[in-house]
Amino acid sequence: MPWEKSFDEDEIVGKAMNVFWEKGFEPASMADLIASTGITRGSLYNAFGGKEQLFVKALKKYDKDNRRALLAELEAIDDPVRAIAVLFDGLVNDTVADPEKKGCFLINTSSDLATHGEEVNNLVRTGMREFQAFFRRSIEVGQARQQIPATLDPEATAKGLMAMVVAIRVLGRGIFDEASLKTIAQQAQRLLH
Repeated sequence: MPWEKSFDEDEIVGKAMNVFWEKGFEPASMADLIASTGITRGSLYNAFGGKEQLFVKALKKYDKDNRRALLAELEAIDDPVRAIAVLFDGLVNDTVADPEKKGCFLINTSSDLATHGEEVNNLVRTGMREFQAFFRRSIEVGQARQQIPATLDPEATAKGLMAMVVAIRVLGRGIFDEASLKTIAQQAQRLLH
């Protein structure tokens, strides 16, 4: 009789995502994943193929549910300067409100790219490029509306803003306090003036 899945795959991927997000790929053991998901080792392997494949699905879920959803919300804000302010204020608030200090799963994964295959590397690179492209587009729209000085280089400024997103998410994991994170967010917004 063939193996039949008796669980909600998206729910299992979400539980695994939280394990990987909190611990990272290498430190997350199969025992951690089994305990978190509540399915057996055999079911986990039958459904997902292995730890790396489950990690890819978890990272894709995080990307869809978090990064892409956030960018869609920000793109819907008609004022690009306000959209960038909303982003940075939200990053600080989310970072401070996270009792586990997990940071951003995508950014956390970017520091371990050498341990992953091409699919994970591409997911991380694409996520970062799309985030940076949001900044560039916002700056260009702001310049066209004369909200942002025409003298700013949209590409260079977008890279600087992306670096500040990374700084907030990494330093907010326990190194910087709320006031310091707010300072970074304010400095990011000053780049637009």
